[in-house]
Amino acid sequence: MAYTAELALFLLLVIPLAAAVIIPIVGSRPNLREGVTFVAGVLLLLNVIGLISMVSAGDRPELHLFTFAGNFDVRLKLEPLGAIFAAIASSLWILNSLFTLGYMRGNNEKNQTRFFAFVAVAIFGAMGIAASANLITLFIFYEALTISTFPLVTHKGDAKAKRGGTIYALILMGTSLALLLPAIIGTQVIAGTTEFTVGGVFPEGTGTMATSILLFLFAFGIGKAALMPVHPWLPNAMVAPTPVSALLHAVAVVKAGVFSILKVVIFIFGESVMADTSMSTFLSWVAAISIVLASIIALRQDNLKARLAHSTVSQLSYITLGAMLATPAAFIGGALQIVMHAWGKITLFMCAGAIYTVAHRAEISKLDGLGRTMPWVFGAFLVGSISIIGIPPMGGSWPKFFLMLGALDSGKGILMAALIVSSILNIIYLIPISIRAFMKPAASPDGDLLLLEERKKHRWVIIPPVISALGAFVLFFFAGTIVDFLQPIISGGG
Repeated sequence: MAYTAELALFLLLVIPLAAAVIIPIVGSRPNLREGVTFVAGVLLLLNVIGLISMVSAGDRPELHLFTFAGNFDVRLKLEPLGAIFAAIASSLWILNSLFTLGYMRGNNEKNQTRFFAFVAVAIFGAMGIAASANLITLFIFYEALTISTFPLVTHKGDAKAKRGGTIYALILMGTSLALLLPAIIGTQVIAGTTEFTVGGVFPEGTGTMATSILLFLFAFGIGKAALMPVHPWLPNAMVAPTPVSALLHAVAVVKAGVFSILKVVIFIFGESVMADTSMSTFLSWVAAISIVLASIIALRQDNLKARLAHSTVSQLSYITLGAMLATPAAFIGGALQIVMHAWGKITLFMCAGAIYTVAHRAEISKLDGLGRTMPWVFGAFLVGSISIIGIPPMGGSWPKFFLMLGALDSGKGILMAALIVSSILNIIYLIPISIRAFMKPAASPDGDLLLLEERKKHRWVIIPPVISALGAFVLFFFAGTIVDFLQPIISGGG
């Protein structure tokens, strides 16, 4: 069978879905179960690389899935922005799975088969979102992602997990049904289509009041973007095991949210419509406030995962800000932030999981001296922190550069202050974690000697964050390649 564009798009969905079916069948044999996960991850990544080569050559692979209610098509079509998101999700699925293996076994977690299966379903949802050809398709896979991650958030099954999962589901499903779905219907009514089209779909003469209302509905209806005040689901989801936190923050859920925001702005509204509506200015300020306020809240958290969760709320708003500034540089900055934040933040969460697995410590105040026992983990944490802060030569420095250019180009240079203040706060709440781990005396020297033996047993939670930290560094040198790849969606080439 020839490897065609249609087959490649079909495999984009089938590979993770097949893994989700096979994993429970072989669940009684853990090594085979994890083997299925890794094979599926590698096959998916190779398939995404094949699709990227097609998109890079100017092709836009398409695949019609089905039609319902007469004329609503569920179709896939891959363009550069979607290809970038698919590449992130597929590559980090492999890395997160390696970490998950070490974490779940190291902490003797229950229901591991169910866990791996639902992660595969979540990746299926993320792939569908990445390749959605229209808002209808996006909505279907968006909801599939929410439903598939609910069992992951509630994995522990205790009262705290159930409460966190309830908040997670209520906010994400509530915003989808009350805001996102009406926005999609409104777009169909006004524009006559929900197809993603470079330059936007609204006909000339569409009233600014109508587009402003729709933009507002999309911004808060896409709850996975965690724009304040619809963000509480994210910190509440931290009751889940750390591999889920990494999945939520770097691979699938939140990235699906901000990707959807950016895609809707570029392909449904377009730069000219965004420039004509004052709602984009209002939402730019909401994003800027979210950036700073979430950073301040992060600063006050002693629990490491809680601090990283509020940091994510802040960092996601960078992408929403880039979308609302609606200039070519801002769009590029938002797209780069999706890439760079994914690698930096998954590093930090995997480090947090490694610390918990080896040392059973979750509070920052209890990490003193631990860096001398776990140098690779805290070294990786420092690298990830520098990338999140945006200091060269880490990949995270490029998004801030382009976002600042975008703020100047849009005439909203004052919003650069949010990025600067956020970077300063990032330094304050991230760098001291590594400093106290390496520089402060250990609270219990004898206990830390015992951790050396624990560290040897749990190498599979240590290796993945080191790899992702290296990725955060290497990506600094490939930013130009990513920008060139994304250029068609900015210049109007589709």
